[in-house]
Amino acid sequence: MHLLPRSSSPMEVLRTIVSTLSSFDPNPEDRSPGANYGRAIRLTAALGTIVTSWEHIRNGMKPVAPLPDHNTATNFLYMLKGEMPDDDTARALDTALVLHADHELNASTFAARVTAGTLADMYASITSAIGALSGPLHGGANEQVMRMLLRIGEVSNTEPYIRNAVEHKERIMGFGHRVYKTEDPRATHLRAMSEELGKRTGDSRWFKMSRIIEDYIKEQKGLYCNVDFYSASVYYMLGFPIDLDTPIFACSRIAGYTAHVLEQYANNRLIRPRAEYVGQKVTEYVPIEQRG
Repeated sequence: MHLLPRSSSPMEVLRTIVSTLSSFDPNPEDRSPGANYGRAIRLTAALGTIVTSWEHIRNGMKPVAPLPDHNTATNFLYMLKGEMPDDDTARALDTALVLHADHELNASTFAARVTAGTLADMYASITSAIGALSGPLHGGANEQVMRMLLRIGEVSNTEPYIRNAVEHKERIMGFGHRVYKTEDPRATHLRAMSEELGKRTGDSRWFKMSRIIEDYIKEQKGLYCNVDFYSASVYYMLGFPIDLDTPIFACSRIAGYTAHVLEQYANNRLIRPRAEYVGQKVTEYVPIEQRG
């Protein structure tokens, strides 16, 4: 990790290091269920260490080693900040991780299963998932939500900003879902967490701004917020740099990714969708020497 450019984004680093871990597998030829389960456990443990280590490295500091007797959320906070978190903060992150742990065949999980379906190894499958998660229409949405809130700045600016954005047909991230046509149940919990964190930190503006935006978009466009919308303010109030939002998503979703990969291996079939041609129906052949 020390050899990577300091300008590398956390998601670029996470994708790269997970792929590199295959070179350090103690027994790469063993593809038995037990060996793959061991890889799943190691990857689940490793992701938080990778993310927090890079945060220190890119800021010129030494990474903090994990503690053996604490859960994932507590260790993540400890490795990131170098001190033990209070119980409320650890519980808030733990809840957020559980809410993001799995969600059927979302884009990144599907990418993992497609890769696993070729019998590529666990590391290749998870690397595919992380690559898909990095896209702004998937895991990157929460980062864009928080950047929008920071641009707005104050509660009083919120309604004029969002009204102008809607009038100019700007895309508001954190709304709509390919599965849910009503409120995302994960968003229900994250909204309550955002409100509670605002009270606890003494700065409720991020929650209040989010609530104004949520109500306006629901009224004007009939869209409900999804898991990304309130996770943005939750992670920000927990003290995380904005560009760690998506890597933290990965630290949670790794439990789901690896479970899906193990399931794919156990009852495998190559995933090969068909394509439908949507081009011109009739085209005239032009000899190569006549083409411009």
